[in-house]
Amino acid sequence: MSGNVEIHRSGSIAHLVFNHAARRNAITVKMWEAIPEVVRELDEDDDLRVVVMRGEGSEAFVSGADISEFEQMRTGDGGRRYDVMTARAFAALRELDKPLIALIHGYCIGGGAAIALTADLRYAADDAEFAIPPARLGLGYHTAGIQALIRTVGAPATADLLFTARRVDADEAYRIGLVNRVFEKDNLDQAVDELAQRIADNAPLTLRSAKMTLQELARPEAERDSARVRESIELCYQSEDFKEGVRAFLEKRRPNFKGH
Repeated sequence: MSGNVEIHRSGSIAHLVFNHAARRNAITVKMWEAIPEVVRELDEDDDLRVVVMRGEGSEAFVSGADISEFEQMRTGDGGRRYDVMTARAFAALRELDKPLIALIHGYCIGGGAAIALTADLRYAADDAEFAIPPARLGLGYHTAGIQALIRTVGAPATADLLFTARRVDADEAYRIGLVNRVFEKDNLDQAVDELAQRIADNAPLTLRSAKMTLQELARPEAERDSARVRESIELCYQSEDFKEGVRAFLEKRRPNFKGH
């Protein structure tokens, strides 16, 4: 009953699956601790080009952290250790060097919303529900999570979500910029598979450089590693994939990128 974080591979696309369906994919301590190692495995697999994260089944993406563990794990020193553990999980997901997509069915609440915010792209079913409810539990909300929410939906919408702890449906989530697109529930999986494949067909070095640049631009200007960004751009220009891309364009065919 403690749940698992699983990797399901399909060609150049991997699905990172939060599997705790008995509790609507609520994230347990075991699962939080597993996330950094799972992400490391995805990072080191050069055959993968895109990662799609989702909850098992279609009832929930992640319904939050597993509240049944709160009394034991989130009081006193235990609460501080829990925050360090979750911060490591969020940082690992944010720093994945491949494009990360969140495929969101049903409940995306609390820690689930925070996990979704680590993704580069968020696609939701029309039954999706979002909320950030620490104010209803008496919890302090970590600064990195608030910063991620502000960058995504802006400060006024962030204040609304945090202060009211209200639930937001898929249409409102789209209007405020919390998700990129909304699909009919029965169509979401296929639509995301097609979008992921479209991304996977593009040049891996360009995708990695673009993601790195987005990550650096999200940091305060004084902390940005501009040299690292320039090196990634230069690597693209020096690559065989750049030559292949130009040839394919001139020959009016699809490019066959190799990632070097």
